[in-house]
Amino acid sequence: MDNTYEVLISIGGIMLLGLMTDYLGQRTFLPRVTLLLIFGMLIGPNGFNFLPEIILSNFELITNVALVMIGFLVGGKLSKGLLKDIGKQVMWISLGAVLGTVIIVVVALVLIGVPLEIAILLGCIATATDPAATMDVVDESKSRGRFTNFLLSIVAVDDAWGLILFSIGVATVGLITGLNGMFPPILLAIQEIFGAMLLGLLIGILASHLTGRVQPGRPILFEALGIVFLCGGLAIWLEVSYLIAAIVMGMTIVNLAKHHDCSFHEIENIEPPFLILFFVLAGALLEFSSIKEIGVIALVYIVARILGKIIGSKVGGKICRADSSVQNWMGIALMPQAGVAMGMALVASNQLPEYRQLLLSVAISTTIFFELVGPVFTNMALKKVTND
Repeated sequence: MDNTYEVLISIGGIMLLGLMTDYLGQRTFLPRVTLLLIFGMLIGPNGFNFLPEIILSNFELITNVALVMIGFLVGGKLSKGLLKDIGKQVMWISLGAVLGTVIIVVVALVLIGVPLEIAILLGCIATATDPAATMDVVDESKSRGRFTNFLLSIVAVDDAWGLILFSIGVATVGLITGLNGMFPPILLAIQEIFGAMLLGLLIGILASHLTGRVQPGRPILFEALGIVFLCGGLAIWLEVSYLIAAIVMGMTIVNLAKHHDCSFHEIENIEPPFLILFFVLAGALLEFSSIKEIGVIALVYIVARILGKIIGSKVGGKICRADSSVQNWMGIALMPQAGVAMGMALVASNQLPEYRQLLLSVAISTTIFFELVGPVFTNMALKKVTND
């Protein structure tokens, strides 16, 4: 007998879990994301080990599908009207949050005796956020309005800033340590960011003119899924950021497709199942051993990252004269952190193999913390701003 029954039972059980987490999320302070991660930890290899290996081994595929959908939907919210209204403020606040995080994390780690090169790399890793968790909390809370638009817009550009700073950080560490090959990371970052932007722009231009013709003015689900999967697949094949490509594609379509009466919201109807699978499997694959190794460095990193996001966002908000609610709560809403941070950590560990264990232990353990606790902070910020 093949293992098809295990796959179907596992996926069916995880899907039904989504209903239960919605119910619990409405009656507790914990967002659905955190509940799904905790459940994944319980049923994963480090818990009761209920999930078959075939499900866990396909996590990367599920991750790619879920995140490319998230990127597309986030980009679809960045219309000309919105960007004209808040674009300048988004750039200042996002840049403030990224720079503030790098500076405070680096200074804090150096003060406790961490080597400068390690502090720089960890400071750059700390800039990354988690669009999937942020988007899910926004959808679950049904939050709307100016603050929510700011948050989603900032999350859309946050990781791009982070990748740019990370490439500069890697090059700087190369200078400090005397390593050869310090320029390739910059070239790779340029390829990843600008290559992704170009890909998203090209597909977006074509899709904006060709879609919405089968049913005039209404892009159908097949069209939405087709361009999303095409964009994600080409981005992975070309080794550019599929998240940035999807964001740029969504933004291009929403601004150029004048004949559309509605955007690609059809895709929102099939996105939740992929997100549920994504968060449960992410929780299942979290390593408990990393939590045990957290140590003083990771604790300082956590506190410094929290302060960096809060202070940096506030300074950026003051410079662009954003609303007080944006200045006071945006940094708290930007706490979730996930995949991009781990990607940065892997690259950094290859640059400094002698510090590989330290870099990965800190990155993994703190990502677990922010992936579990970050959505709670985001939910709290949204509720606070809504109630003010």
